[in-house]
Amino acid sequence: MEIQQFQYDNKIVKNFIYATMLWGVVGMLVGLLLAFMFLFPNLTDGISWLSFGRLRPLHTNAVIFAFVGNAIFAGVYYSTQRLLKARMFSDALSKINFWGWQLIIVAAAITLPLGYTSSKEYAELEWPIDIAIALVWVVFGWNLIGTILKRRQRHLYVAIWFYLATFVTVAVLHIFNSLELPVSALKSYSVYAGVQDALVQWWYGHNAVAFFLTTPFLGLMYYFVPKAANRPVYSYRLSIVHFWSLIFIYIWAGPHHLLYTALPEWAQNLGVAFSVMLLMPSWGGMINGLLTLRGAWDKVRTDPVLKFMVVAITGYGMATFEGPTLSLKNVNAIAHFTDWIIAHVHVGALAWNGFMTFGMIYYLVPRLFKTKLFSIGLANLHFWIGTLGIILYALPMYVAGFTQASMWKQFNPDGTLTYGNFLETVTEIIPMYWMRAIGGTLFITGMLIMVYNIIVTIKQGSTVEDELAEAPALERVTNKRTANEGWHTWLERRPIQLTILATIAILIGGIIQIVPTIMVKSNIPTIASVKPYTPLELEGRDIYIREGCVGCHSQMIRPFRSEVERYGEYSKAGEYVYDHPFLWGSKRTGPDLHRVGGKYSDNWHFNHMYDPQSTSSGSIMPRYPWLITGSSSTLDKSQTEAKMKAMVSLGVPYSEEDIANAQQSMTEQGSQIQQNLYSDPDFVASYEADKKYAAENDQDFTEMKDREIVALIAYLQRLGTDIKVETVQN
Repeated sequence: MEIQQFQYDNKIVKNFIYATMLWGVVGMLVGLLLAFMFLFPNLTDGISWLSFGRLRPLHTNAVIFAFVGNAIFAGVYYSTQRLLKARMFSDALSKINFWGWQLIIVAAAITLPLGYTSSKEYAELEWPIDIAIALVWVVFGWNLIGTILKRRQRHLYVAIWFYLATFVTVAVLHIFNSLELPVSALKSYSVYAGVQDALVQWWYGHNAVAFFLTTPFLGLMYYFVPKAANRPVYSYRLSIVHFWSLIFIYIWAGPHHLLYTALPEWAQNLGVAFSVMLLMPSWGGMINGLLTLRGAWDKVRTDPVLKFMVVAITGYGMATFEGPTLSLKNVNAIAHFTDWIIAHVHVGALAWNGFMTFGMIYYLVPRLFKTKLFSIGLANLHFWIGTLGIILYALPMYVAGFTQASMWKQFNPDGTLTYGNFLETVTEIIPMYWMRAIGGTLFITGMLIMVYNIIVTIKQGSTVEDELAEAPALERVTNKRTANEGWHTWLERRPIQLTILATIAILIGGIIQIVPTIMVKSNIPTIASVKPYTPLELEGRDIYIREGCVGCHSQMIRPFRSEVERYGEYSKAGEYVYDHPFLWGSKRTGPDLHRVGGKYSDNWHFNHMYDPQSTSSGSIMPRYPWLITGSSSTLDKSQTEAKMKAMVSLGVPYSEEDIANAQQSMTEQGSQIQQNLYSDPDFVASYEADKKYAAENDQDFTEMKDREIVALIAYLQRLGTDIKVETVQN
């Protein structure tokens, strides 16, 4: 038997570990800043690129794709080489993967605070960055599959199955959800509209959790937990059932994010059914992970690596029990749009992803640098501070969620809402926001302790970038299944067939749910009175998207008595046919806005955007002065016609005359809103003082009708006014 010598590439693993720690600190600091902005809404007063709406997607993208993404690559590059007994297929591809991913993260960190966003949750980045993500992801897959094909280990271990499924599924999800029509270098519109866009987005959004935050980490669990515990995986058969059932079922569950919405009932019910079934494979994986530690519990008590991994797997079990529970319609009716969902998401993110990453880093760094961890005590301190941080973060958010749901739905004996003012629920849960901020502070403190511990460990170690290894050469054998070979054992040595079957498994659910919703017109009944947005309203909608208003306000009134009483007639599918992208939202920090059109005067909206506390005492909404004053407030109308032409390409019925008269239309509608604003003496005094100051200082003066605030007011006053529901008098 020929023994071959080769070298593992440790440098690429180290680079991804460094990036994981760097972006983890950055992403969590942004999250902590956002937590304190609930308590001090004007903490970054007047700085547009530090406003809550722009920073929220930066936080989610930094934590998911920068922190977790780099951790995935670090773990995959380390474990793949050792499981396959081969160096990665190409050092050049490894470097492109690393530097390409970091450039994407930097691009996100620049564009999102500047307001360049598609507004689609976990997919906010604009089209050039989306293309870059696809290319770098293909490079990663190319490197992974190339390594598999040149392996010296015949059978693919379970971790590799999960890595392959991750690569294929994330590629499919990202490409189909990111189909958009560019208008300019950093502006595009989703090719899907309304209900269809919502379905595709949450097919992506839920499965970004499934196939970016879960399946690769399950692969890492199957590798690192047995290694750290020095025990074999509890059950090989359970791992087979876990893998195939999980990837097949998970892809169907997206519609459970859209229960009681305008999504067709059959799609909602499919999402519920498969979400409930998802509990079984998820808990199968958790059981397989925890029972791998049987006989090693004494080691768990002393080894911080295993401590982190036990809590991580437990957090995975809790989150995957709660997910199917939340998908039940009667539970979803209570939890959706509340802070309960925030608690649920962060149990998964902080415990499962965060603690598994920390455990992996504590395992890897001493081995990569041929030394011992600098301080076991500091690692244990990190563990306990982090665990306490998770508890202090999650529990108050559960209480806040239950409080919100209860207050929103309560009625007086006379049939009126007990808490008719939305702000009553906000002020009630402020103490919970304080506790969340404290919990988040503890969690990031633990991470900073880890960073210090790892830096000192690295300094006392030695650099081994190319680690010598040896293994027997892989001998050629028949591709046919042998007499005593199980079908899955045969499949494990056939990576191409395994990948094809995994692809088929994940495509079935997506095709059955999405194709009928897009192709069958009866799923989205049309409403004759629903018309396209005017040019000014279209510009106002883009400002709404830019400022991240969808992060705090929904535009989806569910058919519940409490919501109809509070907001107005429930939302219909046909009302969203011209919405590219959809803006239904997933969290109500503020009230729903779908029927806000005509509810308040133009002056109210003006004052509310300039100083929310002046119109809504106790509001935690930040100010938006850059929409009203200064050079940034001038509305850019140079792309309006191009935007309308793009909409025409997507099926919005603007005529050639509509496009030709866009500038005149904006002037007329803006002038009317400006005239309405003149009814407020305070506005007139401030406006005239502005004009006088500009004249005295030889500065350009922008008429109010040409400012961004007027476009935003035009959009808000349009919302929900296309249909009229007559109130029946008894």
